[in-house]
Amino acid sequence: MTLLGNLIKQGIRIRESLDQDYTPPFELQKAEFRKLIIGSRNTQFGKAYNFSGILQSLKKQDGKSFYEDFKAQVPVHDYNKMYQEWWHKCLEGEKDVTWHGAIKYFALSSGTSGASSKHIPVSLEMVKAIQKTSVRQILSLSRYEGLPSSVFEGGTLMVGGSTDLQDNGNYAEGDLSGITTSRIPFWFQRFYKPGKAISRRKDWEDKLEQMTLKAKDWNITIIAGVPAWITILIEKIIKHYNLNNIHEIWPNFEIYVHGGVAFEPYKQGFQRLLGRDINYIETYLASEGFIAFQANQGVDSMRLVLNNGIFYEFIPFTEENFDDEGNMLENPQTLMVDEIEENVEYALLISTCSGAWRYLIGDTIKFVSKADSEIVITGRTKHFLSLCGEHLSVDNMNHALSDVANDMGFDLKEFTVLGVKHGSLFGHNWYVGTDNTGIDEAKLKEKLDDRLKELNDDYKVERIAALKDITVKVLPNDVFIEFMERSGKVGGQNKFPRVLKGDKQKAWLDFLAEKSIK
Repeated sequence: MTLLGNLIKQGIRIRESLDQDYTPPFELQKAEFRKLIIGSRNTQFGKAYNFSGILQSLKKQDGKSFYEDFKAQVPVHDYNKMYQEWWHKCLEGEKDVTWHGAIKYFALSSGTSGASSKHIPVSLEMVKAIQKTSVRQILSLSRYEGLPSSVFEGGTLMVGGSTDLQDNGNYAEGDLSGITTSRIPFWFQRFYKPGKAISRRKDWEDKLEQMTLKAKDWNITIIAGVPAWITILIEKIIKHYNLNNIHEIWPNFEIYVHGGVAFEPYKQGFQRLLGRDINYIETYLASEGFIAFQANQGVDSMRLVLNNGIFYEFIPFTEENFDDEGNMLENPQTLMVDEIEENVEYALLISTCSGAWRYLIGDTIKFVSKADSEIVITGRTKHFLSLCGEHLSVDNMNHALSDVANDMGFDLKEFTVLGVKHGSLFGHNWYVGTDNTGIDEAKLKEKLDDRLKELNDDYKVERIAALKDITVKVLPNDVFIEFMERSGKVGGQNKFPRVLKGDKQKAWLDFLAEKSIK
């Protein structure tokens, strides 16, 4: 079996010569753009916005006339605009709406503030693109120092949504993880855990229980999933088998693949569950597509996937392009991948082989390397706080609270923050989830406030002026889990919002009042 691992690793090196390392980002994106325009020029959307004309401009040898035509003819879209004008037709069974053919799958994705679940179209081409990028991510492991070939021989535990999708006649819907897992290639099925039977289960507690009971039979080398739920599963396995750490049952566990939320707040608690060091790999797999993955060992950045079903545009995340609530303004400035600058915050627009066009995905990123298209996620366009100009990003929140938790010696499990009125001025209410007891809330508040001032000059200024107070409430992590359960957002790809606004803020406060938590 060692031979299998070595053969795979040799094959990896051959494949690397074909990846995006050796082609300029602009050329990769232009080629991808051409494929997308060709694939949708005869759709309702393509005809409405003259994709045939844009295709003609692609034939010109004058640089970026195709992109100028695209920007001039196709408006930017958020989810509401895309759904109300186009995607609702796909749900009703119409073909050739924004992508050729019929859309057979829709991924359910939570709204960013108070919205209910979004329906994101997932074409068969997108399923294949996600699978292809997943393979590329595995192939990148050949670059890792000290990684045994046995990592390719064990099982890959993928903890996601149910593969038993909801059949609605014209289409099926569910978590993206459930959609993609339901179509796993035959050659990967022997490595895939927890297997088809457990993956079909919809009850999250039952699924956790079944995985726990089967854990002793598996040789797991790779685990993939959202940090909060993977932590819960590992804790459950350790308790059930009376272990000291997860390596006592899975000694060959080498790699944890995470994404969806920043891992840093969870890392200290996660490492306590291990018997030794492992490799961590970050991914950027959204309901709209597989956007980026960590291609090199021990780095904090991810490489944009530039040649697999997605065309990117970048909007500077400034007041010229977004209002105080994070809503995109009309006709924002947009840039191609060769026009960006390093260490500038951008919101992502994507056009995809599932029929999203100039679509605001809702995430903000920074480039740490323009040459290598390496990015870090900094937050969400609407998951930030700027009640009075403090411009507090999710990145600030993650770093500050993680640093304070490490300093005070407790395991951070979850957190969320609310922006509130404080008389005629403003305040921030923090809720911190942990299983540790006896935490001094006053000390936590002071340290958190001081760290945020160090990280964010705007926050420091506004704490003197309009941002008059912050409060910190420490809660058992079960409170966060129960709220997710009540909201129907337990397990799979579901994450607790870092900032609660609108209806979600009200629902959270009502929930706490019901539990007599002030």
